[in-house]
Parts: sequence; C-alpha cells; structure tokens
Amino acid sequence: MKLKFVHAMLQFIIATTCCFIFLSCNLQPDYKQAEQYIRGSEKQWAESVANGDSIVIVRILADDFIGVDPDGSQYNKQAMVKGTYDAPKYFLSNHLNEVKIRFYGNTAVAQGNETWVKRKDSSTGRFVWTDTWVLRNGKWQIVAAEDLIAPVR
Repeated sequence: MKLKFVHAMLQFIIATTCCFIFLSCNLQPDYKQAEQYIRGSEKQWAESVANGDSIVIVRILADDFIGVDPDGSQYNKQAMVKGTYDAPKYFLSNHLNEVKIRFYGNTAVAQGNETWVKRKDSSTGRFVWTDTWVLRNGKWQIVAAEDLIAPVR
C-alpha cells in the first residue's frame, strides 16, 4: 500500500512538473503592455536629447548595446549616457513623430522618426531609426540601434 502511494505521488509530481514546463515554454509576453512600454520609452529617449535625462538611457539600453550613428560609427551604452548629458548644449528640442513596433517572440523591432531643433541656429532636422528590443529576465531593453538623418517632411 505504501509503495502504491509513493508511486502515485511520483506520477503526480512528474505530470505536474511536465505541465509547468510545457506551459512556461509557451507563455508569450504581454505584447500590448510591452508596446506601451516601448512606445513610452522611445518618446523619453527622444526627449532626452533636449533635456539631458540620462536615467532613461540607463534603463532602456542593455549593457551590451551597440548603436550605429548616421556617420556609420558605432557607440555603446556608456557613450550614449555621456552624450545625453552633453546633448542639450546642441539641441533645443527633439520630438518623437511616430513609431511602429512589431514583435517576434521575445524580440521587438521599433522603427520611427523624430524631429529636432538645434540650439545654435534653430535649424531643424529629422532622425529616422530602427531599434531592436529584447525581453531579458522580464525586462525589455534595446540591444541595437541604427540612426540616419533624413530630410524634414
């Protein structure tokens, strides 16, 4: 009798464990919530160019982040944080115009554009960009970005 009980308990534990493993493998991120977070974060990053808020950069860029500037040079998270402190010297404003977000499992691609005004001469310009977001340890972060300067529409 005791052996049957132990055998039944083992079967129950194995079946339950298999169910949890199966269910956890099939869990999808909450894309609606993720889209809101990514959209808001992209807006904050755009605004940081004019307000110098590097806290948003620290939060949204992964430690292994690599970006590509319009001139083709690469930069990392640390360079972006430092550049954010200096950016308000050069930019009066920067406004996110639009962003489109598509999800591929635990990866999101955000593509958008923003319009800026330079502090020195009030000239305007437009950045067009692609950011690659990855969900790691329950946190969405940008692992790659590429920017280009485009004509103002």
